[in-house]
Amino acid sequence: MNKVIDKLKEIDIGEVGINIYSSKEQRNNTSLKSELTVPLASAAKVAIAFCVAKWVDENLFNWDDLVEEVSFNTEEDSKELYPHLQKRKSLPLREAVEVMIACHDSKVAKCIVNFCGGWEKLNKSIQTYYPSISITENPRDIENKAQLNHMLELMIHIFQGYKTLPILWTPIINGLVRQRGDINKIPSHHLNHMTGGLDNVVIDIGIIGDFNDNPYIFALGAINLPNRFNSQVADNKIIEAMNLLYAEYLKQ
Repeated sequence: MNKVIDKLKEIDIGEVGINIYSSKEQRNNTSLKSELTVPLASAAKVAIAFCVAKWVDENLFNWDDLVEEVSFNTEEDSKELYPHLQKRKSLPLREAVEVMIACHDSKVAKCIVNFCGGWEKLNKSIQTYYPSISITENPRDIENKAQLNHMLELMIHIFQGYKTLPILWTPIINGLVRQRGDINKIPSHHLNHMTGGLDNVVIDIGIIGDFNDNPYIFALGAINLPNRFNSQVADNKIIEAMNLLYAEYLKQ
């Protein structure tokens, strides 16, 4: 794991952090700046989905409830991943959550949150579990943020929840599995994750390795980077670090 950390430390402008959990050893394996606070961008949608799953578990909602007046963000890829849903004006809550994650769709996210009671209710709920997580309607808002350690804990909760109550957590896992944020050299079925990014921010949370064979769970974030539209140095270092993490998984 030292190679992963050393590669991330090569990012010499900005701050970078990572938390890695070994599902085989059932413990946090490695960390660097574990409490770094990062803007979440699209990764906040996993926290939204977590709250919805908790509400379903508490019988406040049902996965079959219909979310009405659904609209899709044309700048995302629901047309490619879900062409059969494009003319639909309502979706079961389970499908809406899956599409929100798989397509990073902020419009579907807004429909879900409004259906479930609004952004204030959402934040009050998520902060009872993870106080540092703050979710805003605009995913690019800098107040849409969290500490990396809390995002890792949230991902562990989802992963372990799926192992014990798969019906409850399936919509979230389906979205993570289906989204298309591939990384070179890592088979797509061995990277079930959610990325987010702004001009000077990168975040990636998810599961790396065979889902059913002791994968690693990770939360990675970098802030105050040079403008990523002009410089891909940090992005390339992060991709290299993820490839090194996958290599560590293959060795275990």
